[in-house]
Amino acid sequence: MKTIPVFAHRGASHECLENTFAAFKKAQSLGADGIELDIQVSKDGILVVFHDLDLKRLAGKKRKVSDCSFEELRSYKLGKRFIRFFSSHHIEAFQDILDWANEQQFPLNIELKQSLLMNEAALRKFLVPIQVPKNSHFSSFHERLLIIVKEVRPEMETAYIVTKKFDWSSMSEHRFFDTIHAHKKFYKHEYLQYFNDAEIGIRFYGIVGNESFLKNPHPAVRGWITDFPDKVQRAQLK
Repeated sequence: MKTIPVFAHRGASHECLENTFAAFKKAQSLGADGIELDIQVSKDGILVVFHDLDLKRLAGKKRKVSDCSFEELRSYKLGKRFIRFFSSHHIEAFQDILDWANEQQFPLNIELKQSLLMNEAALRKFLVPIQVPKNSHFSSFHERLLIIVKEVRPEMETAYIVTKKFDWSSMSEHRFFDTIHAHKKFYKHEYLQYFNDAEIGIRFYGIVGNESFLKNPHPAVRGWITDFPDKVQRAQLK
């Protein structure tokens, strides 16, 4: 039985600290087909794996990621309040995660975050030589970042993460993305019809494993993005 690829959101973030090697390796062991991860940029132009613009939530520091050098970022322990003091988790360089993913041939959903808008040069420089595992793609809420990917590496797949403001009827007019990423609340016939008309695929995020459409998904669906990769895989096989 053919199933839709499952991407683990920030790794197996339901069981491990998000965007860490532990979360990524756990996702693989749980049967994920790939991982979603978030990319910010340090003050000295190093792409790092971290979701938030600032360090408050996971490192307890009132500083933006883009205001810190990579060496400084690596010095901070990550985790929930109090627990982080005993943590072995640190912010990882994207290159290190990419090297691991290439070795494993484990696909990546690489979400480009807001800080990269302030250092486009770092993104361009990084994009030129890189190789990514088969079935990997770049995603973002920010059109500008996906345009840069297409300018530097036109063969790379890009995915635009849409919000409720998105004009679905204009989908076929855009050339900076190849697929759409959308919250599962948009899994409705009126939206899915636009994908048929535009011949564009979609991945849905926020999936938890109990959605009825997992058993018989629309032909336009290219992937599920979830905190629970094992549950979603089981739901597809029932």
